[in-house]
Amino acid sequence: MSGHSKWATIKRKKGANDAQRGKIFTKLGRELAVAVKTGGGPDPASNSRLKDVIAKCKSNNMPNDTISRSIKKAAGEGSGDNYEEITYEGYGPNGVAVIVETLTDNRNRTAADMRHYFDKFGGNLGTSGCVMFMFDKKGIILIENDGSLDEEQVMMDALDAGADDVETNDDGFEISTDPNGVSNVSEALEAKGYSIAQAEAQFVPQTETALSDDHDILMMNKLIEHLEDSDDVQNVWHNWENPTEE
Repeated sequence: MSGHSKWATIKRKKGANDAQRGKIFTKLGRELAVAVKTGGGPDPASNSRLKDVIAKCKSNNMPNDTISRSIKKAAGEGSGDNYEEITYEGYGPNGVAVIVETLTDNRNRTAADMRHYFDKFGGNLGTSGCVMFMFDKKGIILIENDGSLDEEQVMMDALDAGADDVETNDDGFEISTDPNGVSNVSEALEAKGYSIAQAEAQFVPQTETALSDDHDILMMNKLIEHLEDSDDVQNVWHNWENPTEE
C-alpha cells in the first residue's frame, strides 16, 4: 500500500464506530490465538511472533486486558479455536496486484468468498506466487507528527533503535524495519516517548498501478471494502497508486 493509503487507514480506524472497533479487535484476537499456538506459547519474551502481534494490537488501541484475555484463552486447555493461515493472490481492475491474508476455520468457505469478491468487482483470483514477487515484506512503524517532533531527532532515534529507513510526509514518519523486528523497534521508540500509530509487518509494493477510469476506481474500492469486511480476512495489501480515502 502506498504511504498515502497507510495514513488514510490510520485515520479511518481512528474514526471507527464501536461495531467496527469490535470487528478489528476480534480479528486481532484471532491473530493472538494463532501466535500463541504456532509461535511458542503465551510468553512474548520467548515467542517473537506473539510479541509482534501484541505490538500491532497496541497500535490499534486494543486494551491491555483484552489482549491478556485473548492470550489466556488461546493458552487454555481445550481451546477449540483452530485457524488455518491462507494467503490469496489476485488482480483487481486494470491489473492492480492484491494480496489477501486470511485466518480461517473453513478453507472451502473462504476460498469461495475470495473468488466471489474478485469476480464480482472486476478482478480475478490468481495462483500462489502470481503477484507476491511484486512486493517486499517489511516492518512498518508509523509515528504521527503534530508539529512538535524534530525530523532529525526522530531519524536518529529510529536508526538507533534498529530501523532500516525513515521517510517523512505531512502526516508523520514512516519507519521501515526487518519484518521480524517490528516489536523491538517500536518498544525502543515508545521508551523514548514516541506515540506509535501503527506497528506491523506489511507487504510493500515495489511499483504501483494507477487507475484513471471512474468505474475501475469504484470497483477497486468495493473490492477492498468487501475483502476487509470479511471475518476471515486479516489484511489486504495492494499496489494501487492512489486509492481514495472514502
